[in-house]
Amino acid sequence: MKERFLVTGGTRLEGVVKVDGAKNSVLKLMAAALLAEGTTTLHNCPEILDVPLMAQVLEGLGCEVLIDGQTVHITTPAQISPNADFDAVRQFRASVAVLGPLVARCHEARVALPGGDAIGSRPLDMHQTGLEKLGATTRIEHGAVVAEAGELVGAKISLDFPSVGATENILTASVLAKGETVLDNAAREPEIVDLCEMLNEMGAQIEGAGTSTLVIRGVDKLAPIEHTVVGDRIVAGTWAYAAAITQGDITVTGIAPRHLHLALSKLKLAGADVETYDNGFRVRMDQRPKAVDYQTLPFPGFPTDLQPMAIAIAAIADGVSVITENVFEARFRFVDEMLRLGADANVDGHHVVIRGVERLSSTDVWSSDIRAGAGLVLAGLVAEGQTVVHDVYHIDRGYPSFVEQLSALGAKIERVSDSKHAL
Repeated sequence: MKERFLVTGGTRLEGVVKVDGAKNSVLKLMAAALLAEGTTTLHNCPEILDVPLMAQVLEGLGCEVLIDGQTVHITTPAQISPNADFDAVRQFRASVAVLGPLVARCHEARVALPGGDAIGSRPLDMHQTGLEKLGATTRIEHGAVVAEAGELVGAKISLDFPSVGATENILTASVLAKGETVLDNAAREPEIVDLCEMLNEMGAQIEGAGTSTLVIRGVDKLAPIEHTVVGDRIVAGTWAYAAAITQGDITVTGIAPRHLHLALSKLKLAGADVETYDNGFRVRMDQRPKAVDYQTLPFPGFPTDLQPMAIAIAAIADGVSVITENVFEARFRFVDEMLRLGADANVDGHHVVIRGVERLSSTDVWSSDIRAGAGLVLAGLVAEGQTVVHDVYHIDRGYPSFVEQLSALGAKIERVSDSKHAL
């Protein structure tokens, strides 16, 4: 049944919200459990749609998966299937994270080309090149990426772009390779650090996590462990921007503020008061936000996943903002929906120029991806009247209890189905 959110604007958000584990980490950690026979247990897992989807993928490979609230138990058998060419894999992008572990454990893999958010081209060429440097042969065949390797041997690999997905698959393949792998221009995201920490806990030998150069010394075998997932910086950033947009006051816990340093700095420039703590931060805004320019870049730059929130705040800011998208070329689809809400925005290539208006006007809008959906809800919070956000299953893939948490902060928002609202 299709569901949508009804968002009534004009309410100031205030209160405390706790952030759970990161979507962009937990799914990759679940895939990494394939590397060790036995039961791996993950704590602080977000209760989002993609977690049971990844569980289906792992079960299709022969694992047993038990989801108990925010704890996930994954039991990996001695023999796993190398074939991940089935429907669950095609439903979301993170499923490709099983490629590296399968090549490492089985010396072969067939992984269906993944689906996921409509935010632009995300080819697997760097994944394939990295695996080939380790000794595998790869090809795209019948809608799947196929990799075969008699033996994986460490190598020096340099990425053309610090791709998170390619870094993850090269990491998980090389931890069981013979010899030393040096990965240059690696992704530096906190979720990559979380993966490295879990792999090291399992017995891997990885140095340089959080830097652009990773050194991996292959080992013969890994062991299952218990691990706590790092807090979700994108969800935390969404709450930070929700506070600023609604001229509210929100304290966010469960997140290391250093993971959002630049995003919080931009809010300070916009006029917000920002206080940071060991395990969280507080954002308070008592005035209309000032216009600020944004440029998305890989970590530690401004996250592309927070670009819709940057556009939303720029739309009601005092002045002109220029937002530059350097990661995913199709992410400006979000701007079309903001125009429906009365934003004054013009797209020019990978730039959008936004002239802030004092207030947006409500209408029906459609989510094209997880973050665009959340950004539209934030925009609806400062639009006159009631905004209807459609295709909210996208939001449910990345934000646990989104409606409930917003309501607890004072938002007027309701989840409805087709039976309660007709187009």
